[in-house]
Amino acid sequence: MRCKIIEEDMGFISNSDIPWEILEGKNILISGASGFLASYLTEAVLFLNDKKFKSKSKVFALVRDRKRAEQRFEEYKNREDLKFIFQDVCESINVNENVDFIIHAASHASPKYYDKDPVGTLDANVTGTRNLLELARKKKVRGFLFISSGAVYGQATKIPTSESDYGYLNPLDAGSCYAESKRMGETMCVSWFRQHNVPVKIVRPFNTYGPGMSFDDGRVHADFVADVVENKNIKVRGGEAIRNFNYIADAIVGFFAVLLKGKNGEAYNIGNHDGEISIKDLANMLIKLYPEKKLKVEFEEGIKSRVNEYNPDLNKIYGLGWKPCHSLKEGFLRTIRSYSK
Repeated sequence: MRCKIIEEDMGFISNSDIPWEILEGKNILISGASGFLASYLTEAVLFLNDKKFKSKSKVFALVRDRKRAEQRFEEYKNREDLKFIFQDVCESINVNENVDFIIHAASHASPKYYDKDPVGTLDANVTGTRNLLELARKKKVRGFLFISSGAVYGQATKIPTSESDYGYLNPLDAGSCYAESKRMGETMCVSWFRQHNVPVKIVRPFNTYGPGMSFDDGRVHADFVADVVENKNIKVRGGEAIRNFNYIADAIVGFFAVLLKGKNGEAYNIGNHDGEISIKDLANMLIKLYPEKKLKVEFEEGIKSRVNEYNPDLNKIYGLGWKPCHSLKEGFLRTIRSYSK
């Protein structure tokens, strides 16, 4: 049975000011569909089929891990509007049916992969992107959305950072594999747009959190939520770095806003004007939300972050009529409640 918080999120998403009629009755391929962001995108379309669409859309969920996908979408098994494609996005992709929209979200996003599997991290963002762009070209899709990342800005020279403000990245640091390959994926997208008229749009989400995060994700927001849920003191290494955090339901509405209202060949930041906070302050905020747990923040020495601050300028996506609706406290309260039994 679907978590109540996720059910509420789906209602929030479907009631947002998005021209959903453009998606109605269409075939939508979503890569990495069992992942954190992509599973919400997938479930949102299925929810729209149940609550809003008269003519059902069909989701082609491209996933590599069959077991994980079947667990994540257990509630939706045997539905005709959900078809799985079990393969690696880096392999040649063949779909016999028409494809109207493609959302490319298959990627390692956790830093724990950057050092131990830099090649795999690169592959999904480069080889996988090429495969899907070629599929989009052949199928003459109506829209292609590339889920990039705020990491493309590197050590930003301007805060808040607009879509044209790029900073330093060291290409000889293997840990740059994610940010550099996201940069390359974006360049590939605009190249297929310029040369082959593939209608690409790009979103650059900053730190996104919410129900469905894996507790072994490796990113601080997932670690901190896991600590609170499991009644453990929060351990912070360093903690001076500043990040921007955005609740997943708001991010998903932003993704659809860009796909259905954004300009082809352009990128849009997705973040939260209320979401800028240092890592140590985030930890302190979370324990204060649950004083009855009597948790503490334990500070430890840690390796300094490659980037001191990520914080987006959101004026461009505001121009599409989108704004986040969940405050930092509300979003984390909803997230932690979603894990409560």
